[in-house]
Amino acid sequence: MSASAPPAASDPASEPAAARRREQRGWYVYDWANSAFNTTVISVFLGPYLIPVARTAACAKDFPDVPAETCASDFDRLAAASPGLGYVDVLGFDVRPAAFFGLVVTISVFLQIVILPIVGALADHTGRKRELLGGFAYVGALATMGLYFVEGDRYLLGGVLFIIANLAYGSSIVVYDSFLPQISTPDERDAVSSRGWAIGYLGGGLLLALNLVLYLQHESLGVSEGMAVRISMMSAGLWWAIFTLVPLLRLRNRPVPAHETTALRSVGGSFRQLGRTLKELRRYPLTLLFLVAYLVYNDGIQTVIGNSAAFAAEALKLDKTVQISAILMVQFVAFFGALLLGSLARRHGTKRTVLGSLVVWTAIVIVAMFVQEGQALQFYLMALAIAIVLGGTQALSRSLFSQVIPKGREAEYFSLLQISDKGSAFIGSLTVTIALQLTNSYRIAIVSMIIFFVLGFVLLAMVNLPKAIRAAGNEVPARI
Repeated sequence: MSASAPPAASDPASEPAAARRREQRGWYVYDWANSAFNTTVISVFLGPYLIPVARTAACAKDFPDVPAETCASDFDRLAAASPGLGYVDVLGFDVRPAAFFGLVVTISVFLQIVILPIVGALADHTGRKRELLGGFAYVGALATMGLYFVEGDRYLLGGVLFIIANLAYGSSIVVYDSFLPQISTPDERDAVSSRGWAIGYLGGGLLLALNLVLYLQHESLGVSEGMAVRISMMSAGLWWAIFTLVPLLRLRNRPVPAHETTALRSVGGSFRQLGRTLKELRRYPLTLLFLVAYLVYNDGIQTVIGNSAAFAAEALKLDKTVQISAILMVQFVAFFGALLLGSLARRHGTKRTVLGSLVVWTAIVIVAMFVQEGQALQFYLMALAIAIVLGGTQALSRSLFSQVIPKGREAEYFSLLQISDKGSAFIGSLTVTIALQLTNSYRIAIVSMIIFFVLGFVLLAMVNLPKAIRAAGNEVPARI
């Protein structure tokens, strides 16, 4: 198989502006579709719901004589007074219930590290990006809908379904992101990437608002709290499945060089292509440096977001209403934040804007150590700061990365980027899991993320972006 780029027809500058805009609008809708999983499931409901499910299982196993409600409310004291008890079994290992959600996140992201580069190589090798996007999206949506059946002591079912959903989610995002350089010119990418991220916040926020109504009014609707949470998680899967139809109708595949025709041979060709891509990274040292910088600071971002609801519940003792309303506020403020950072990038340069956002992230995790228990206002102010920099940091990073990768290899390179994206990153989530296992303190776990932002800042500052863009054979935008 040749490693050459696809034919020139895939160059977005050669296509009519109206055709590009049509695809761009369809592309935006997938962010609207999948963000429901990120907000409703990852950021709000699953962590605080799955931990008590794991506690229920631990209570039944280790404290069968204690009434279930008493055990659930007094679990930490019972576990502290009984060395060796208060754990759940995961593949033969004893795991604290508080650390179980972090563990399944870690496992899911580890699997992403293994599988996403293969997904990217397969997408570029076959050119069947639209079909792959739809396949991964619907596997993830179905697994998310299956979370409705997680109740009682079914913590393992919840963990397995989340791992499948998060792996499919990450795989779909690899393919989705790889469309960006195919549907936008270099000077359009900051704006297109920022709009996609902003629209995603609106979609995720709208469904979360509807779920907030259900959760707050569950008693008047004759629905239990647990049932309201399960319906909310199922609704995220339905939302994801329904709105995915729009990008599948709007986006189109681009031509690729001749390749193996059978599925098995295509997979084999994809492995060979992946090997060539990894070796080729040595030819693009600045692209590799940017990738490492992004993986480091995005580890911190995704870990903070993925553990925000659990942090509010476990460290601050805030109820679910505060957690959901804060995340809901983040969704709508982040829409404007993504557009704001996109505007700042046009004025001051994309790299400077991202570096400034990392300074804000560093301040946020330091402040988290001092937020007082039960102080909802302080938590809301911290969430507001997150909302302003959240979408813009990631959208502009995605745009920057699209500039420093060679044409025709978008999905392969974006798969490397996505290893650390939206679903909580491996090293960060592992750090939180270890901190919780050793200290049982969410404050210490969150503040440990400071090293990711500081190191990421230093590495990004070292990247000579114009040189990296030219080395990849791309045109340097007017402002970078």
